[in-house]
Amino acid sequence: MVGYIEGDPVYGFCSSRVQQPNSRNRLREDTVLTHGILGSAAPWRADLTLLIEAAMGMALLAGAELARRGQYRAHAWCQSAVVLLNLVVIGSAMAPSFYVQLAPKMPQSLRKSYYAIAGGHAVLGVVSELAGLYVILAAGTHVLPTRLRLRNYRVWMRATLILWWVVLLLGVATYVRWYVHV
Repeated sequence: MVGYIEGDPVYGFCSSRVQQPNSRNRLREDTVLTHGILGSAAPWRADLTLLIEAAMGMALLAGAELARRGQYRAHAWCQSAVVLLNLVVIGSAMAPSFYVQLAPKMPQSLRKSYYAIAGGHAVLGVVSELAGLYVILAAGTHVLPTRLRLRNYRVWMRATLILWWVVLLLGVATYVRWYVHV
């Protein structure tokens, strides 16, 4: 079993206290790591979030292929569904995790890699989600004034897709740094 210390972000998030008797019949506490879906030290919610985000990343690539084939309506539905589903994931899993594990330790803890990677993931994640929402509104609706609508769809959509994948890879790096200890 890998040892964790109280300064490590994994310690508070994926450990539980278990009472065990010692040789003198008194109770002592041991930290027992919980194991999620993927067999790491991550809680099952972190594993589920990672799997959902990976599936959404693949769906974004499939949606880009739909556009390449000229199936623009299917492309729009696919990409819009991913962006909107991601809002749910951000609100239900990522934002609470950010406010519990990362925000209280900022900015002084950004010198440590496990906080810096997660902080970069959070900042770029917000930018990519906002970019995705802008593309939906600017390309797929008439909600925005004409001057704010997209003229060059391809550049915006490709840039947003690349940014999403950078954020996804930073999310994987955060997961590995926080939960995979070998």
